[in-house]
Amino acid sequence: MSKKGKLLIFSAPSGAGKTSIVKRILSKYPNIGFSISATSRNTIREGEQNGKDYYFLTLDEFKKKIKNEEFVEWEEVYDKAFYGTLKSELERIWTEGRHVIFDIDVKGGLNIKKQYGDRALAIFVQPPSVQTLEERLKKRGSENDKSLQERINKAESEMKYASHFDVVIENDNLDHAVQEAEKYINEFLN
Repeated sequence: MSKKGKLLIFSAPSGAGKTSIVKRILSKYPNIGFSISATSRNTIREGEQNGKDYYFLTLDEFKKKIKNEEFVEWEEVYDKAFYGTLKSELERIWTEGRHVIFDIDVKGGLNIKKQYGDRALAIFVQPPSVQTLEERLKKRGSENDKSLQERINKAESEMKYASHFDVVIENDNLDHAVQEAEKYINEFLN
């Protein structure tokens, strides 16, 4: 196998802004490739594309890949909504001679960090408050009352894991959060 690159893990509660930060990083660093997660989530949000934002799999397809050990990590994040990182995705990016960046849930991020150790930089993106997070999720308009409450409960639980990450960035201002992320990425990659 060819020399493998490093891994940049961005984890956060849903709505903390990790996707916005990752998109900005990708636009500035051509040597970093986005790891597209697989999901069995059956709703595709407006603007999402299969093979670009996620690999949308049926529940049966996802479970078959679990059985065949095709994932670096996977988890049932919500009832019957599985998310995971395919081993083939890392190989695809490393074969291109690039480092891998993840936009991933907290448990998935910690699983990858545990497996790859010093080759991975784990960054936790923290919202200023749970109230801010709730406001951001409501603005998104993709949640009903039940799913919003599920995400808030999950966020409160996930925020307890921040100290397990290499770096915690508070996203109260997107430009500032991106600058802070770039500083850590530059130190890590160089």
